[in-house]
Amino acid sequence: MSSRPQLLDRLMQALDREGVDGVLATADILEDLAALGALDGRLAIGSVNRGGLKDSVFELDDRVTGFDVDGAVAAKLDAIKCLLRIDRDDHGTVATLERLAVVLNDAASQSMPVFLEPFMSSRVDGRVRHELTPEAVVRALSIAQAIGATSAWTWLKLPVVADMAAVVDSTTMPIVLLGGDSSKDPLPVYEEWRQAMRLPGVRGMMVGRSVLYPHDGDVVSAVDRVVELVRG
Repeated sequence: MSSRPQLLDRLMQALDREGVDGVLATADILEDLAALGALDGRLAIGSVNRGGLKDSVFELDDRVTGFDVDGAVAAKLDAIKCLLRIDRDDHGTVATLERLAVVLNDAASQSMPVFLEPFMSSRVDGRVRHELTPEAVVRALSIAQAIGATSAWTWLKLPVVADMAAVVDSTTMPIVLLGGDSSKDPLPVYEEWRQAMRLPGVRGMMVGRSVLYPHDGDVVSAVDRVVELVRG
């Protein structure tokens, strides 16, 4: 992903496929795609809190360093996306929750949809790991869906885990599925996605590396496969 021309080319291949609604990205990528005409007729979703850099001592300090709500409105974005990583052993988590409530309230006041991606997280041997059990995902989304003065504009962006039926049953919010690990064998992953897409309340998928950098390098086929799961 270090080659920006290659990344943009792969994104444009994906956006050109029928059934793809749009793209989630930071401002720099959205601006590149807009300049290339790739966002015409597509949804543009902006990433909000990018401050927690991977493997840094402040990785869980997910501050708003991308779009704020005013910036998203000015850029005429269709929605924004917020990350929420909850570490019960990290005192900084409460500040993240408080900042997120401000973003959600600001977004609701502007009728701006928010895709909220919650995880229960912890440090293992100095590195942040997400807890991907059904119980942990339910706990995370239960915290997330109660943040802010209204949930009317909030969608949940959730990983596919075992017993997704129990996960989906724990919320009335609309859900999009988070793409899986691109290092895995894709066929079992696709089947997990297919089963999850059949559940009530699941409205779509937001998939990144799994389709942009597939094992066989065929972006178009990977994208079409996911579109078939969602639209089929």
